[in-house]
Amino acid sequence: MQKILITGGAGFVGRRFCKRFLDQGAEVHCVDPVAEFTGGIDPDGGWPLFNPRDYDNFKFYQQDCRQWFKEHGDDDFDYVFHLAAMVGGRAMIENHPLAVADDLSIDAEYWQWAEKAKPSKTACFSSSAAYPIGRQRAEGYELLTEDMIAFDDDIGMPDMSYGWAKLTCEYLARLAYEKHGLKSACYRPFSGYGEDQDDSYPFPSICKRAMAHKGEDTLTVWGTGDQMRDFIYIEDCVDGVLQSIDKIDDGDALNLSTGIYTSFKQFARIAAEECGYEPEVIGLSDKPAGVFARGGDTAKQKEFGFEYNVSFRDGIRKALNLYQTV
Repeated sequence: MQKILITGGAGFVGRRFCKRFLDQGAEVHCVDPVAEFTGGIDPDGGWPLFNPRDYDNFKFYQQDCRQWFKEHGDDDFDYVFHLAAMVGGRAMIENHPLAVADDLSIDAEYWQWAEKAKPSKTACFSSSAAYPIGRQRAEGYELLTEDMIAFDDDIGMPDMSYGWAKLTCEYLARLAYEKHGLKSACYRPFSGYGEDQDDSYPFPSICKRAMAHKGEDTLTVWGTGDQMRDFIYIEDCVDGVLQSIDKIDDGDALNLSTGIYTSFKQFARIAAEECGYEPEVIGLSDKPAGVFARGGDTAKQKEFGFEYNVSFRDGIRKALNLYQTV
C-alpha cells in the first residue's frame, strides 16, 4: 500500500488528489487547517463530490502543516503533494499580499521537514504567477514556456507576493535535489477550474452569475473583460501530474495548461449561451483584473505525454449541470 501525504489536502486541488489515491487504495494523510479564504472544506461534513470519511484509508489532520511538520517525522512516504498555500482569488492576491507571503514560511518549513523525512518524491505546486509579468502585457504577450524562468539568469518580476513565494519554492526544490538528493517535480498550473471550486475564484462566480441573470440583456465580469487566461479543467491537471511525476527528479518545472487564450468576456458569453441566452458582456473596470494575457505553452507537456482532454465549454457545462441541482 502506498503512503501519500497531501498538504492543503482539503482545498480544491487537494481534494481531487485525495480522491484519486483513496480510490487506488493508498493510505492518504491529508493535512489542512481549513483556513479562511483558502477554499478548504472540513471533511467531517463531506466534500462536494464525495465523502472522504467513507474511506478507511483516509487520515485527516486539521492543523497548519507547519505544526504538523514539527510533530511528525514519518520517513516512509512514497509521494508528497505539497499544495498548502495561502491563496484565494484575484482579490486575495492583490488586497492581502502580506497574508499570501506566509507561503514563504510554509514552503521553507516543508523543505526543512523533507530534508529529515526524505519522502521518495515530492510534487510541488508552483503557479503560472511565477512567470514574468512583462511577458503578459497587452502591448506584447506570448505563450509562456518553462525556460522563461532561469535561476541562473534574470528571472523577471513575477505576479505579486504570490508569484515570489512560488518562485522561491521552485528554487528550494532545486537546492533540495542538488544538496540533499531529494527528488521532486514542480508544476505551474494556469487557470485551473472545476465544479467544486470556491466562489472567490472567477470560474464558479461567472458561471453562477450567468445562471442568476438568465434572460437579462447584460452580464458583468471583473476588469475590462478583455484580459485573457488559459483555463484548464482540474482533472486534466491531476492527470498531467500523475503522468509526469515519475519522469522528473531534479525539481524541474512543467506547465499544466491548454495553450488557449480565453477572455473573460468570451468565458461569460459561453456560460450565458449554455444557459440559453446571449447578453452583452460588460467589464467592471474598478475591479482587479491582473495581467492582460496569461497562457501556457504546451510543447514540454507533450514531451512528457500529457495533453488536456476537457474543452472549456464542456467544463462550463459540467459545472452548470451541478449548480442547477444544488
